[in-house]
Amino acid sequence: VWSADRFVTGASSIACNLGVSPLIIGLTIVGFGTSAPEILISVFSTLQDIPAMGIGNAIGSNIANIGLILGTSALISPMLISSGILNREMPFLIIAMLLALVLVWNLSLSAFDAYLLLTLLGFILGWMIYKGFQERHNGDPLQSEFNDEIPTDMTLKVACLWLLVGLFILVGSSRALVWGASNIATYFGVSDLVIGLTIVAIGTSLPELAASIASVLKKEYDIAIGNVIGSNIFNILAVMAVPGLFQTVAVDSVVLYRDMPVMFALTFAMILLAYSWKNRPGRISRTSGLLLLVCFLGYQGAVFLKS
Repeated sequence: VWSADRFVTGASSIACNLGVSPLIIGLTIVGFGTSAPEILISVFSTLQDIPAMGIGNAIGSNIANIGLILGTSALISPMLISSGILNREMPFLIIAMLLALVLVWNLSLSAFDAYLLLTLLGFILGWMIYKGFQERHNGDPLQSEFNDEIPTDMTLKVACLWLLVGLFILVGSSRALVWGASNIATYFGVSDLVIGLTIVAIGTSLPELAASIASVLKKEYDIAIGNVIGSNIFNILAVMAVPGLFQTVAVDSVVLYRDMPVMFALTFAMILLAYSWKNRPGRISRTSGLLLLVCFLGYQGAVFLKS
């Protein structure tokens, strides 16, 4: 958690020193940074010939981001979301998930599939940057929250140092997590997919959990939900793509009939709750947060019981 936070702080400060607006930093670098643990886990698990852990981590982290993180955050404080920028990001998340579903429908993930996912990610990032430049002075609530949160007083040298320190520790801790998770899977006789969906997914979602709780305590609800949406887009389009870049990966059929439906259901629930209309902001109440958390815990229990 600490290394991911330092990595994001360093990267954000470097961008600020280069004149990039806080809104663009928040929509791109912060989203990538909070998904950095998942990306590295996917890389190292594939290099250790356990790509199923990377696939499970991508889907499991998306489920954890909504069920565990948003659920816990809403229990701490009901969340009011009024950012029009987030409304625009939500359809991108649905498109990303639909593309991933279509690509793994044949129970495999090839290099071509991986490149398609990464191409869509590049398009989405380009669109976000373009719109960020257009709307950097439009007074959106998310803009003001990012202005408060993105560090602007850090020198370029200090920012580079934090970036390197965070990345170095992040790489080491990610390798250790893959090694430990693989040994747990062997010891208990469960699949690498299950470990990726559960233990690894929760572990790599801790940066998002810490960031979301901190945002909620500051009443920066748009950032809290924005972190989840941005991270989930990166998880589907980058984390899930990584194993396919190294080899054609066989995808367990259980991913199609159990894990992806849960991910879609929680995502649609989040959108229904968080989407802000002209006269009504999105709202995730404590009751809704409790339901999201119960769904997450129920899913985790079902995965373990059937493994």
